[in-house]
Amino acid sequence: MNALTPAVSTGPLPASRKIHKSGVLHPHIKVPMREIAVHPTAGESPVTVYDPSGPYTDPTVETSIDKGLARRRHEWIMARGDVEAHDGRHVRPEDNGFATGERLTPEFPVRNRPLRAKAGKAVTQFAYARAGIITPEMEFVAIRENLGRAILRGKLERDGEPFGATLPDFITPEFVREEVARGRAIIPANINHPESEPMIIGRNFLVKINANIGNSAVTSSMAEEVEKMVWAIRWGADTVMDLSTGRNIHNIREWIVRNAPVPIGTVPLYQALEKVGGIAEDLTWEVYRDTLIEQAEQGVDYFTIHAGVRHGACVRQGCRGRS
Repeated sequence: MNALTPAVSTGPLPASRKIHKSGVLHPHIKVPMREIAVHPTAGESPVTVYDPSGPYTDPTVETSIDKGLARRRHEWIMARGDVEAHDGRHVRPEDNGFATGERLTPEFPVRNRPLRAKAGKAVTQFAYARAGIITPEMEFVAIRENLGRAILRGKLERDGEPFGATLPDFITPEFVREEVARGRAIIPANINHPESEPMIIGRNFLVKINANIGNSAVTSSMAEEVEKMVWAIRWGADTVMDLSTGRNIHNIREWIVRNAPVPIGTVPLYQALEKVGGIAEDLTWEVYRDTLIEQAEQGVDYFTIHAGVRHGACVRQGCRGRS
């Protein structure tokens, strides 16, 4: 292996194996789960658990970091007929902090043209849900969320104040659609991140864990960031945020997204500040908007939007002006 094709951690987790469950409304979907051997010699049945680790724990799948993961959602997205490919914006020197030569992280070897909605169309899971459409993503989520519920159906005892929550004994694709349509849950699934496995965040669903990674002006590299992401999901992270600062933000993020089976989030303000040399007074709406478009075209699934940056935080990010 060389710097362009870093080795990352793969292989099944101890005493467990990867299994898949097919959809009913959308039979082509295969939802990954992890089956844990509890005590087979005592005749105990294995326990199946939620598994966000992607193909990295599946010994039947060979991962190649320089090629990225399989684009499993691409066919789902194209089948809806509401997107089109376009050239997108070109990578600019400021996207990578003006890094050059040996300091510039190599571009990801494979480039697919970004997708965008056709005129008059909305391509979010929220829009589909409000239109009454149950997408493959929604059924995928329902299957994931139902682990253990079939056995416990009708046996769950609930005490206390639900505070408006609706916790059904069994989650159907229609329930997922309804919760998303009501704005009580989200499925972060950028059309430009087809490598991701759908997951949901909402009050009536399983608690999710987010892990933060990111290079800085001082340390880390593309290889280290991909490995961080892999270990985060091997240990159960449902989403990962790339909080990179310093140089090479664009190229490192591309390597992360192309190899991530979970939603990737960012704080766009960090990169926007890098584009103006850390001088907060030079940050404009045009620079910030361009950064949002750049990251959305790469496949970032969700953003943390800052209304402002405190001076102390700005200093830690290397800003030279006031905020």
